[in-house]
Amino acid sequence: MLDSRDQKLALEQAEAALATAKSNISNAQASTTATSKNIGSSEAAVTTANAQIEAAKVNVWKTSQDLKRYANLVKDHSITEQQYEQALAAKQTADKQLQVLIDQRNQIAQQTNIASSQTAASSQQISVAGSVAKQREVDVENAKLNLSYTVILAPEDGYVGKVPIQAGQYLQAGSQLFALIKNDQKWVVANFKETQVDKMVEGQKVKIEIDAFPDQEFDGVVSSFSPATGATFSILPPDNASGNFVKVVQRLPVKIDFVNLDKNIAKRLRTGMNVKAEVSLK
Repeated sequence: MLDSRDQKLALEQAEAALATAKSNISNAQASTTATSKNIGSSEAAVTTANAQIEAAKVNVWKTSQDLKRYANLVKDHSITEQQYEQALAAKQTADKQLQVLIDQRNQIAQQTNIASSQTAASSQQISVAGSVAKQREVDVENAKLNLSYTVILAPEDGYVGKVPIQAGQYLQAGSQLFALIKNDQKWVVANFKETQVDKMVEGQKVKIEIDAFPDQEFDGVVSSFSPATGATFSILPPDNASGNFVKVVQRLPVKIDFVNLDKNIAKRLRTGMNVKAEVSLK
């Protein structure tokens, strides 16, 4: 495991930023819901105010007609001045009530427009906050990925072999940490002479003797043949292009799988042990 303090801090910061972005979305949604309710209430209030204005207009018309009639009657001394003054006051009151209702309706309409603007702004905030939240989610995933790089895992289970590094040593990308020997599979690679593989085929039975277990014989089966001789894959492969007066018999690696190998024996087998393999050509 590598020093992961920076990566953990970056992940915490990314998660905090994501939480803030989600909180902004919730706040914007709550604001939109509240302003939408206000719009509904304001529109209902405007409808009510318009109905009241229409009723007030009727009252203004009625008081106007009454005032005209009372004006003629007072000239003829058919009514008293006090009655005329009452009609005039009723007309003035009706005018004032109409104006008050109109002002109230206009104020409610203005509030409705403000609420509509706030709703549009909140919707825009939701969109922006959603985009920010998506980016923050990407940041969190990147932080998790970077944190995962601080833990080096072997690709498979097995035994640790040669370890070429020392404690406290600085490493670069691509440096070999250790040799890993697979634990779950056991097989033999037998290097037969090229003159011995003429009649060998996959699936033939094999008797295997292991120097580490001299008193036991194991069963196996030919699994596969190498695509080239062992010398071909050596560090310095032979170059026969210029001719070679001494013919060298090449050896071909043949993979042999164990058959019904005892688990206790399998645990004790190690890479590089000497074995003797005898293939049945029947």
